[in-house]
Amino acid sequence: MKSKEQRAKKRKELIRSFRTQRQMWAISAVAILWAIIFCYIPMLGNVIAFFDYTPGQSLVDCKFVGLKYWIDFFQLPDMGRVFRNTLVISGLSMTVGFVAPIVFALLLNEIHHTLFKKVVQTISYLPYFISWVVVGAFVYNLFNYEFGAVNTFLKSVGLDPVDIYSNKGAWPFILVAFSAFKNVGYGTVMYLASIVNIDDHLFEAAELDGANMWQKIRHITIPCIRPTIVILFLLAIGTIMKGDFQMFWQVTGNNPMVLETTDVIDTYVTRSLLTLQEFGMTSAAGLYQSGISFVLVLIANRLVKKVEPDYALF
Repeated sequence: MKSKEQRAKKRKELIRSFRTQRQMWAISAVAILWAIIFCYIPMLGNVIAFFDYTPGQSLVDCKFVGLKYWIDFFQLPDMGRVFRNTLVISGLSMTVGFVAPIVFALLLNEIHHTLFKKVVQTISYLPYFISWVVVGAFVYNLFNYEFGAVNTFLKSVGLDPVDIYSNKGAWPFILVAFSAFKNVGYGTVMYLASIVNIDDHLFEAAELDGANMWQKIRHITIPCIRPTIVILFLLAIGTIMKGDFQMFWQVTGNNPMVLETTDVIDTYVTRSLLTLQEFGMTSAAGLYQSGISFVLVLIANRLVKKVEPDYALF
């Protein structure tokens, strides 16, 4: 009975919100419409994972093959290696890309020179707006064996050049480093916005009690931005099974010397699509990644809800 009353109360509040906040709902309708057109309607194409689809052919005329492409996907000879690379590189990128913006935002907040702070913020944001094509060219000119900046410097000091493009063990760390270089600055925006909203009286009271900078960060700043940290962590969990395709494709490409450690599900399936034209298997792989990501978000959200119900996404 109580639940029915609660649902009725929420329904009345929603109707009242429509009436009193028409402008906000009108603005939100644009974003909702965009999400429906570009996010939800394309999801209907996932049915290709269960049909023998040929481009240009009507889906009605396609043969239903059930889980054939799913079985083929898991039976690919290199699937173990590709799956491992996806988890390792995406896990490292998520860890560094999650922790680094928090640390960077905390450090920026301690800069009290306004002009210098703005310059540092601007410089840190710029790499986010550079395409991976440009970053790939930058990486090539940095690590090229003959004329790259790194080997040019090594030669100038009398050391032997290093063939990084054949060193498969170094590339996971190089990719993680450049992912952080490109995304960390922009990732600090949410944390800085949360830090700015902290009541200044808390810091003043801490100073009167003799707290130093690290104590204020530990006991005031981090606890106050914890809701933002938890929410962004839940969102980041959903990307662990999906590597940044543009990063892999533009930075390492199809270099056979490093594919053993840099080939992830996205790049492997893309090459299979280009060579075998297996649209069904490609769709099955994408649906598999999305499904696993969705389950991980649900599990993480459930755990957060048990510890701190107010911090959960839903």
